[in-house]
Amino acid sequence: MSGFQQARIDLGLQLRQLRESAHLSGKDLAERLNWQPSKVSRIENARQTATEDDVVVWAQAVAAEPAVMDGLIQQAVGLLERQDSWRGRHKSGLAALQEDIRDLESRTRLFRAFELGVVVGLLQTAEYARHIFTKVRRLYDATDDVDAAIRVRMQRQEILYDPTRTFRFIVPESVLYYRLAPVDVMRGQIDRLLAVTTLPNVEFGILPFTAPLPSALLNAFWIYNDALVGVPTRTKDILFRDPDDIAFYARAFEEFVEIAAFREDARSILVKAADEYAKQSVD
Repeated sequence: MSGFQQARIDLGLQLRQLRESAHLSGKDLAERLNWQPSKVSRIENARQTATEDDVVVWAQAVAAEPAVMDGLIQQAVGLLERQDSWRGRHKSGLAALQEDIRDLESRTRLFRAFELGVVVGLLQTAEYARHIFTKVRRLYDATDDVDAAIRVRMQRQEILYDPTRTFRFIVPESVLYYRLAPVDVMRGQIDRLLAVTTLPNVEFGILPFTAPLPSALLNAFWIYNDALVGVPTRTKDILFRDPDDIAFYARAFEEFVEIAAFREDARSILVKAADEYAKQSVD
């Protein structure tokens, strides 16, 4: 078991003990916090990482001592700041990782994402996601909960229809052609991207093959509000909270925006890709 997962187990156990000491059931606590009961269960059983905000409201709901609350907050912050092992995180389950991401997204109003080699998770079809999760499971020898992970990923996508949030996504044109799934699945994924370009709060940009790049495409990154940047690598999920780091990635994102194709130009590129897959289907 990874150190990250053990720390998550320890925090969940402490939170459960506080709830039980307050003579509250999981359902009672969820009602007080206006949460789904399943979230209480996931946190207590280390299937979801409790955030600093989660710990604060939990501790308040059970009337925890200030010193106890401070200690729990430090543990939660430590978990979120760790450059934890992807292998360790996937060992705890693909669905659990999706729950962690959904919780982070629920606190975000402005999303900026550059994905280098895969369609953005929030824009994936269930069929495309299945092939991605299956590959991830094999690579990291993760728990076999692909179906559960797909369900959570699809639930995450409901946030796209919240008009109070803004989404700005950019991918290279090559992502449309990487064969991470069969041809029919790729065609369906392109159709999904075409539909997404019509959402008023979503900007979907494509870096054309012929665009003069401002810099090398070294890694993907996600910017959450102006508070956090997530940079995934093969073995680590690196989180940056320093304002200078956040500003650096924000500038890099805007450089991509300047050369990306949006709206009708992006749809033209998507239609071209769809036509290519249609030809392959016929052949």
